[in-house]
Amino acid sequence: MKKVTMADVAKKANVSKSTVSQFLNKRYQYMGEETKRNIEEAIKELGYQPNFIARSLKQKRTSTIGIIVANIMHRLSTEVSRAIEDFCRSNEINTIVCNADDDPIKEKKYIEMLRAKQVDGLIIFPTGKNQELYKNMVDQQYPLVFMDRIVSDVKVDTVVVKNEEWASRGIQHLIDNGHERIAMIAPPLTISPRIERAEGYKKTLRKNGIDLNPHYFISTEIGTVKKELARLLAGDKPPTAIFAANDLAFLQVAEYVKEKAIQVPEELSIIVFDNIPFAHISTPTITTIAQPSFEMGKKAAELLLLQIEGEGTKPRIYAFDGDLIIRESSESKKA
Repeated sequence: MKKVTMADVAKKANVSKSTVSQFLNKRYQYMGEETKRNIEEAIKELGYQPNFIARSLKQKRTSTIGIIVANIMHRLSTEVSRAIEDFCRSNEINTIVCNADDDPIKEKKYIEMLRAKQVDGLIIFPTGKNQELYKNMVDQQYPLVFMDRIVSDVKVDTVVVKNEEWASRGIQHLIDNGHERIAMIAPPLTISPRIERAEGYKKTLRKNGIDLNPHYFISTEIGTVKKELARLLAGDKPPTAIFAANDLAFLQVAEYVKEKAIQVPEELSIIVFDNIPFAHISTPTITTIAQPSFEMGKKAAELLLLQIEGEGTKPRIYAFDGDLIIRESSESKKA
């Protein structure tokens, strides 16, 4: 079957090839309504499909970007990716989303694959373990934005939340409600958000004259959280409140609490740093430190587009405020 070309469309619509090209690129300034209608009808009748590869070579852009999330299971990752996709779609840019599973080898392969596909830029939730690769992209002035995580010696636009400050506000809320035995449950402290939240936890305890009990600080793989909780809550002086450092840690806490029929907040208060979609309808409702994920995603997309268009400025960190949403799970202190 003969491939339909732009010349065929032009002949059918009785216009020049350059006019068809202008129509396809949405440059309608000097184009009448009848001409636009004729070209559109010719494209539909002939079944013409634009050659995007040829267009990309001519424009030196593919109008496609890559998003590499660290773990698609995190609510933040899905919400940020949706916001980026929405912004890009409104600017006629396609998106490819890849899930690195917090694996630097997988992350490296995705970076190399996406660049081989000549995407115009990348938004990455970095593992932090491919610094040479990150630096090479920066040196090449390749459009790049980091999301959620700071890689300290890589100078690139980075969009984050103020983790330490808002973790501190959450812990202070628990202290103001009379809690002193406050535990923190977190995945391994391998990335900046977890490290910063742990720092906010520790600093706030010290500021309030509360000694940091090392038994109350649990940093472990998600699969072993419930085992650590069993040990923690079986002690002589179990915590009266738990600060879950992210959504996946919280889900393990919630599952354990349900299994053991622990009453929240009467026996144990809980607060979580992350976006939990069911927090406002669970029983009890869950106190959260929410992140403005959609605003963060839009900002990352805006920054990347500016770089792609050659209008980027000196790289900086864009830190967003969180939102402490107080609900039933942190209302009262264990007697």
